[in-house]
Amino acid sequence: MNQIIQILIWLFLASALYAQQIESTSFTDLFYGSMKPGVSCYRIPTLTSTPGGVLLAVADERVHSCKDLGQNENINIVLRSSSDQGRTWSELVTVLDFPAGQSASDPSFVVDRKKKEVFLFYNFMDHRNAKGTFRFQFIKSKDDGRTWSEPVDFTEQVIKPEWKNSFVFITSGNGIQTRDGKLLHTLVHVSEKAAYVFGSDDHGKNWYRLDYPLIPGDESKVIELADGRWLVNSRVNNLGFRVAHFSSDQGKTWQSMEQKNLIDPGCNAAILQIPMSGNHSKKSSTLFINTADASKRINLSIKKSLDGGMTWGEGKTLYPGSAAYVSATELASGGIGLLFERDGYGKISFTHLSLKVIRSLKN
Repeated sequence: MNQIIQILIWLFLASALYAQQIESTSFTDLFYGSMKPGVSCYRIPTLTSTPGGVLLAVADERVHSCKDLGQNENINIVLRSSSDQGRTWSELVTVLDFPAGQSASDPSFVVDRKKKEVFLFYNFMDHRNAKGTFRFQFIKSKDDGRTWSEPVDFTEQVIKPEWKNSFVFITSGNGIQTRDGKLLHTLVHVSEKAAYVFGSDDHGKNWYRLDYPLIPGDESKVIELADGRWLVNSRVNNLGFRVAHFSSDQGKTWQSMEQKNLIDPGCNAAILQIPMSGNHSKKSSTLFINTADASKRINLSIKKSLDGGMTWGEGKTLYPGSAAYVSATELASGGIGLLFERDGYGKISFTHLSLKVIRSLKN
């Protein structure tokens, strides 16, 4: 009997130690420059949890150089997946690899949980025949990312004709599905210094743009708050902090607010609404993750808001060193998963934060 008790105690301590390791912010490097010969770098992390509970992590595979889409003729989209909430990951899979001179970049996910489909959006450019022209495309999966549809181009549905040769692109990271089933995402018009919300009311068959420029705005994320309002949190270059845009009428009108306590160097960030007690209620928290420095891409941090993104708590540093773009998703097992660039864009790494850690954040 004593031996059985000792074994049970050992198992309990081992389990506690494992949980402590998970909560101490350990990192798993999913994409890095040396993992595949001939690739210059991996950039632009995007993470989601599928209706079946599979984690999908995707990134740009930038082959000949690390330059962005407008100056890079060879960018592929690659994927790794996890069926055990991020403990283990699949081998690298190439999802999009167009012919020479054509590139796909800036991946982003929108999950339609009502139809159990995952949309993977990206920006496309044909450098040989239409250099400088950004196209908007997506592929979708009905089986948690194992297989994907052929590309669908929907550019003309969401841009104005006069934007054809403008620097206009879909924000990388994540869009959302609202509680009434709308699919929402954001795009950026660089010369206008504006973000726009676009969406679909019919599960992605047709798309439209809300013709209300959110200024100032660059790469932005949209979420639905517990009370039904929409919040767009925006990157603004050379400002040193974020700007929030709120709508109480599903995007017909917006009110903008500077958020000087969300310091930011001008970098893509992540924001999401997460329930604290198993359902989307007034007990939900809004979480914001970014490189919390006014001028440098360092100090990846998380902050929590209990009033729908109006005010923010002190937060916690997750990685004090070099960091950049970040994507976040709610995990089926509870808590959130993060995928972010670090160490001078040399790695794209995954980490997990439990509900216990999130609850412990100061408000």
